Amino acid sequence: MPTDKLRVVLFRPKYSENVGSVARAMLNMGTSALFLVDPQGYDLERAAPLATTHARHILEAARIVPTLEAALAGTALALGTTARAGGWRKGLLTPAKAAPEVFGRLRDGGEAALVFGPEDRGLTNAETSLCDQLVMIPAHPDCTSLNLSQAVLILLYECFQYSLTRPFEPKGPPTEREATFEERQALFTNMQEALSAIDFLKEQNTEYWMMPVRRFFSRFRLRKNEFNLLMGICRQVRGVAARAAREDAEDTHGSVDFSVK
Repeated sequence: MPTDKLRVVLFRPKYSENVGSVARAMLNMGTSALFLVDPQGYDLERAAPLATTHARHILEAARIVPTLEAALAGTALALGTTARAGGWRKGLLTPAKAAPEVFGRLRDGGEAALVFGPEDRGLTNAETSLCDQLVMIPAHPDCTSLNLSQAVLILLYECFQYSLTRPFEPKGPPTEREATFEERQALFTNMQEALSAIDFLKEQNTEYWMMPVRRFFSRFRLRKNEFNLLMGICRQVRGVAARAAREDAEDTHGSVDFSVK
């Protein structure tokens, strides 16, 4: 399993010590790509003792970025973590079921990301909406939340174990590459506009009603040519809806009132 192709993304981590423990867990499971999104008061020297000297290089090479979108740029798969289910959070994977999804993307030459939220509240709906799928770690109902580094270790362990059962044999470049994170987000934006234009989505809370569509498409490895096809369909749908709206407006304004005054 390529150590630099599986990203561990920590969204706004609050404690430098936890970041250090995450780096140690990454070293244990053979990964090295650490992304910190807008970390709160991050201090490498406070994180280093928890990482130990062996994993300090992971902290020193960590990329600090301002937004989650920047951390996910270029990835073929983004898996968010959650301790809650229901509402926006449906179709959750277990870590064991997430591992084949991750490994498949890496085997095909893509990059994948595991996204973890702040220690006190986890990922919000806004952040999970950027993820292709969500993962929940089963835990006792009396305490469903895990320490950040524990959660990272469990997911990486499952990925590492899965890779041991299937020797890593990178395939040659596909005839058509997978759509990137940026392209998938652009597609979902265009689909939301097209579906709203034909009144398929409810006017209120359209992001929520769009979520099943997002999750549906996350099940497939969308290729660039398929991305282009769907973007073209969205443009056509918006164009037809706009023409229909103009014709309705012209019919309304052009009507003659024959009522008796």
